[in-house]
Amino acid sequence: MELSEAMRSTGTCRYFSDKFVPDEVLHQAFDNARFGPQGGNRQPVRWVVVRDDAVKKRLAELYLPYWEAYYAAIIEGSKAVGAVPKTIQSANEFAHNLADVPVMIVVCAESDGIHPTDHELGRLSVVGGASIYPTVQNLTLALREQGVASALTTLLCAEEPAVKELLNIPDGVITAAHVAVGYPRDGFPHKLTRSPVEDIAFLNSYDAPMFA
Repeated sequence: MELSEAMRSTGTCRYFSDKFVPDEVLHQAFDNARFGPQGGNRQPVRWVVVRDDAVKKRLAELYLPYWEAYYAAIIEGSKAVGAVPKTIQSANEFAHNLADVPVMIVVCAESDGIHPTDHELGRLSVVGGASIYPTVQNLTLALREQGVASALTTLLCAEEPAVKELLNIPDGVITAAHVAVGYPRDGFPHKLTRSPVEDIAFLNSYDAPMFA
């Protein structure tokens, strides 16, 4: 598969088949994902693969209240997400069927391997994620190459203490995301909707579009 094709068709999958995802598929995906860029090659990312039905059910129970609050805010209009109704509905169905996803991967990171240089700027710190999320994106692309779909979510990070206890995640390790994984029920998207380059690229100054 061409990289550009994988990048353009690795959307968020919310409907999975019940086909088993072999360990070898996950191993290959992790093997490729680990080459994602990270600060100082500290390699902080760790993966906890959840197949156990009872554990997935508990993760889903922890997830659902956060989704329902978010969903209610969207419906009442207090939360603007810019998504079409069909997308919101599919996300709601995904949330209520999360326990049935074939595989849940909990993305963890060793705190000592993260260096957030923006934590004193008086706004939301995001830089630490630069040593985590490129590797996660690599994982989704590595899965896509093998015909496996994924859905990245971070809502469960709000329940980090409970998740860490459930999965025996040690001190000094944080949760950074959760990835639902499985073969897509309805195939992969043929076209993803994204903003055009003309709207997101600037030259020398934020108010000077690079491409007219």
